Amino acid sequence: MTLKNKERFIILAVSIGVILNPLNTTMITVALPDIQKDFQLSAAEISWLIASYFIISAIFTPLIGKLSDIYGRRFIFLIGLGLVVVSSILAPLSPNLIILLAMRGIQAIGTSALFPAGVGIIRHTIEHNQNRVIGTLAVFATTSAAFGPTIGGMLIPFGGWPILFYVNLPILAIGIILTFMFIPKDKTNKDASYKLDGLGILLFSLFITCWMIFLLGLEERVQFGTLILAVVLTIVFYMYEKRRDDAFINVNFFRKNLNVALIFVQYILSTVIFFALLLSFPTFIQSTLGGSSQMAGIVMLSLSIFAMIMTPVATRWMERSGFRIPLFVSVVIGFVGVILLFTIEENSSLFWVGVVLAVTGISNGIQNIGLQNLLFSFIRVEESGIASGLLMTSRFIGNILASSIYGVAFATGMSVENLDTMTMILIFVAIVLIPGMLYVTMPKKEKSEA
Repeated sequence: MTLKNKERFIILAVSIGVILNPLNTTMITVALPDIQKDFQLSAAEISWLIASYFIISAIFTPLIGKLSDIYGRRFIFLIGLGLVVVSSILAPLSPNLIILLAMRGIQAIGTSALFPAGVGIIRHTIEHNQNRVIGTLAVFATTSAAFGPTIGGMLIPFGGWPILFYVNLPILAIGIILTFMFIPKDKTNKDASYKLDGLGILLFSLFITCWMIFLLGLEERVQFGTLILAVVLTIVFYMYEKRRDDAFINVNFFRKNLNVALIFVQYILSTVIFFALLLSFPTFIQSTLGGSSQMAGIVMLSLSIFAMIMTPVATRWMERSGFRIPLFVSVVIGFVGVILLFTIEENSSLFWVGVVLAVTGISNGIQNIGLQNLLFSFIRVEESGIASGLLMTSRFIGNILASSIYGVAFATGMSVENLDTMTMILIFVAIVLIPGMLYVTMPKKEKSEA
C-alpha cells in the first residue's frame, strides 16, 4: 500500500472518531421529549442531559490532549473509542436519569479523547497537507453537529431514544478496526517527565460547574452565592495558572495574543446562537408545531445543509477578498436570522421554519470556517496544536451557554412565548458579534492606531 493510501485510511479513522462527540451532542435533542416523558423530568432536569455533556467535554478535551502526549495518542484514541462502546451499550438500559447521566458522562469522556488524540495522530503521521487536514477536521467536528437532529429524527421511529446510542456501535467497530490496521503504534519517550496540573484541573472543573449551576438556576432565582463563588474561582484559576509553566490551560497564551483571545470570544458567541437553535427547535417542532420526530429531523436538515454548503463557498470568498467583508456579512445575516425567529408562530408552516433555520445555517457556515482560518493567520505553525484544542474548548463553552439559555427560556415548557424569550437573548448576542467581528478583522495598522 502506498504512503498516500495509508494516510487516507489514517485520516478516515481519525475522522470517524472526531464526529462522534458533536453527533452524540445533538442527536439526542430530537429524543428529549421522549426521554422527558419516560423519566418524568422537568425542562431544567432534561437540560442537564445536554449541559453535563458539554461541561465534561470542556474539562476533559484539554486534559486528555495532554495525557495523549504522555501515554501515546493511539493508545488514548483507542481508550476513547472503548469508553464510547461501553456507554453506547449500557446507556439504553438506564432505569433513571442519574444512571443515564452517568453513561452520558462516560460517553463524553470517551468522545473528548478523540479530537485531541486524533489531531496528535495527524500531526505525527500525515506528511501531505497536514495543516489543511487538521483545519478540515476542526470544521468537520463543528458542522457535523448540525446533522445530529436529522439523523436522530430518522432513527427514533425504528427504536425510540435507545437507538441513538446503539447506532454508534457499527461506526465504532469501523473506527477500531482502522485504528489497529493503519495508525502506527506509539513511540513512548521514557526520558520525558511530566507533572500533571492537578490543582489547575480541579479549579477549572469547579469554576465551569459553578457558572453552569448559576446559569441554569436563573429560571427560579438569582443565586448570588453561586455567582460570587464562580467569579472567585475564575479569578483564582487565572492567577494560579498564569504562574505555572505546566499549566492546564495556558492563560498566558491569551495575554500575549489579544487578537487570538477575541477570536475565541467571537467563536463562543457564534456557537451560542447556532447551538441554541440546535437544542431548542427539534423539541419545539414536535411539542408546539405538532411535527413528528422524523419531520423535526428533516426540518433541522436545512440548518446543517446550508452550514456545510457555505463552508467551501466562504473559503474561496475569503481567499479572494480577505476575512473582513465575508465575516461582516455573516454576522449581519445572523442578526437577520435571529430577528426572523419572531415570525414563527404556532400555526407557522414547517417550510417557513426551515427557511429561518437556513438563514442561521448560512451565517454559521461562514463564521465557522472564517474564524478558524482567521485564528490560524495570527499564530505560528508550532502553536496550531494549542489553538486547535482551545478552539474545541471554546465550542464547548458556547454549548454550555446555549444549553443554559435553553434551560432558562423553556423552563415552563415549549411555547411561542418562551421562544420569543430565547430570541431576545440571542438578539443581544448577535448585536455584540457585529462590532466584535469588525474589530478582529481590522487591518493591523488601523488596530495599532486604535
